[in-house]
Amino acid sequence: MTVLDVREVTKVYGDGDTAVHALRGVSIAVEQGDYVAIMGASGSGKSTLMNILGCLDVPSTGRYLLDGTDVGTLDDRRLAIVRNRKIGFVFQSFNLIPRMSALANVELPLAYGGVKPAERRRRALAALDRVGLADRVEHEPNELSGGQQQRVAVARALVTAPALLLADEPTGNLDTRSTEDVLEVLDGLSAAGRTIVLITHENDVARHAKRVIRLVDGRIVDDRRRSHVDDLPPGLVGLR
Repeated sequence: MTVLDVREVTKVYGDGDTAVHALRGVSIAVEQGDYVAIMGASGSGKSTLMNILGCLDVPSTGRYLLDGTDVGTLDDRRLAIVRNRKIGFVFQSFNLIPRMSALANVELPLAYGGVKPAERRRRALAALDRVGLADRVEHEPNELSGGQQQRVAVARALVTAPALLLADEPTGNLDTRSTEDVLEVLDGLSAAGRTIVLITHENDVARHAKRVIRLVDGRIVDDRRRSHVDDLPPGLVGLR
């Protein structure tokens, strides 16, 4: 089953001589259970692509189908519903609510979706257990390490059982040990069949993915499935 189907997508900001072509005919198909890293230097278009994949922006031309739904046909209200139900976001900055427990933070997407309290609690506890934080459910973010906060964010992304887990530089604010902990969680989710798209400029992070896509100047210049953990394409090493 195809979860992401991006067809000849372009994105242009501005008009005339000042127009910026952020994406130039990008096509990507991501199947259920795949684990994809999208890499590129600053200005490559990877952030623009992430925003489109996350239904935070729309293409100038082309089509984007998410789990069979043509995103371009949706109004703002329906787009918000799709974001909440079909996409789990993990951001570099965690985006946790400071004075709420880990459990309450993870329950938030379900609360917005109208899920009853008892069911919210059950699903949030299961998600926190899945990321190894069953013993930290009542801790607030300032009582958790950076790696633990990011794992709470992963649990929050998982709690709606989304079609896609979209992670934007999820280890960018973490030390080496916390990075390894978070990547171990993502690896486990991938092994369990989750569909993950990871935006990163870090070679060591991209090595965890099954497939690496490289963007340069708004175009895909390399898209290959990796057979070995150290088999990144030449040119991906050291991208910053």
